[in-house]
Amino acid sequence: MASGGDLSLTILGFLHERPMHGYELKARLAALSGHLRPVSDGALYPAIARLEGKGLVERHEEAGAAAARRQVLTITSAGREELLRRLCEPADLEISDQARFFALLTFLSALPDPADQAVVLRRRLAFLEAPASFFYEGGRPVRARDEPDPYRRGMLVIARAASRAEQDWLRQRLDELPAPRDTTPPRP
Repeated sequence: MASGGDLSLTILGFLHERPMHGYELKARLAALSGHLRPVSDGALYPAIARLEGKGLVERHEEAGAAAARRQVLTITSAGREELLRRLCEPADLEISDQARFFALLTFLSALPDPADQAVVLRRRLAFLEAPASFFYEGGRPVRARDEPDPYRRGMLVIARAASRAEQDWLRQRLDELPAPRDTTPPRP
């Protein structure tokens, strides 16, 4: 979650759930991203300021637990619209990059129409079903069994297992969602 794009999505997503002060928001971001992708104050507060500048987030003061007042962040109606737009129409990188997709997935329930949720899940499934590898030879993906280096082979085996597990979950979730609407106009 180090990049500005998915950080703003995550901020909007958490504020969609409820207003928060900056410290609580930072803790929620840290819990989501873990120690592998920490969010520094140098990234978080400028991202919040950019969202404020665009009218997507508002800040107001409230009394704190002690005498100190604290700044509370709230998503605006424009911020909710932007969050729903980004969830409904994710960029290709938000589909292909696992960390960005997981940030998207964290808030996908905010989309009120299950059909819109299904469109996003189908895009991710199609991406995962396409042949891919960390390593290529002659323009073709290297299969784990053909990789002589044991560590590279390990990467391929682990990635393949994770991809299969995710594909299984995506198919299961898609089966649980309502069938896609037929948008074909009726014949006269």
